[in-house]
Amino acid sequence: MNVFEAIKTRRSIGKVKDLPVPVDHIEKILEAGTFAPNHYRTEPWRFFVITGDGRHKLGAVLEEITRNENAGLPSDELTKKTEKAKNNPLRAPVIIAVGVEPSDKKNVIIKEEFAAVASCIHNMLLAAHALGLAAIWRTGHVTYHAKIIEFFGLSSKGELAGFVYIGYPDMEPPKINKTGFEIFTKWID
Repeated sequence: MNVFEAIKTRRSIGKVKDLPVPVDHIEKILEAGTFAPNHYRTEPWRFFVITGDGRHKLGAVLEEITRNENAGLPSDELTKKTEKAKNNPLRAPVIIAVGVEPSDKKNVIIKEEFAAVASCIHNMLLAAHALGLAAIWRTGHVTYHAKIIEFFGLSSKGELAGFVYIGYPDMEPPKINKTGFEIFTKWID
C-alpha cells in the first residue's frame, strides 16, 4: 500500500474483534509513531500499551472519575454511566495511551510538542491500517483528567493526547465524502 492510498483509505474503526494483536505489530505501530516530526528533536511522546487486565485497571479509573463527576444523578443513571465507563477499555484488545511530556529546553514551544504527538498518533493510525488492523483515536474530557495523568505517571507538565484503540476490524470501513482541498486553499504568489 503506498502512502497516498493509506491516507485516503484509513478510517476510524471502533468495532473490533476480541482477538489478540501480535506484539510485533504493536511494536511496528509504536516505532512508526517515533518517526513523527518534532522540533528540536525533543521526542515528547510517551506510550502506555494496555492489554489484558490492564484494561480493567484503566476501567476502574474511568469508573471512579465518572462516579465523582456524576454524584448527583439518581442511582440507576449513575450505575449505567459508571458501568459504561468501566467497560470502555474492553472495546479493543489493545489500547495505546499516548502522552505528551514537553521538553524543558528553553527554545521549545509547548504547542509544537503537542503538534508532534498528534503527528505521532497519525503515524500510528496509518501503521495500524497498513498492518490490516482497525484503529480509532479516542479523546474526550476524561483524557485530560488529573486521575488519568496520575494513573499513567505523567509529570505535572505532562498530558495525555488520547487513547488509540487497536484490533482486527469487525465492520466495514465507513464511506466518507471529503471536501476538496480547493475550498480550504488560498494560493499566494
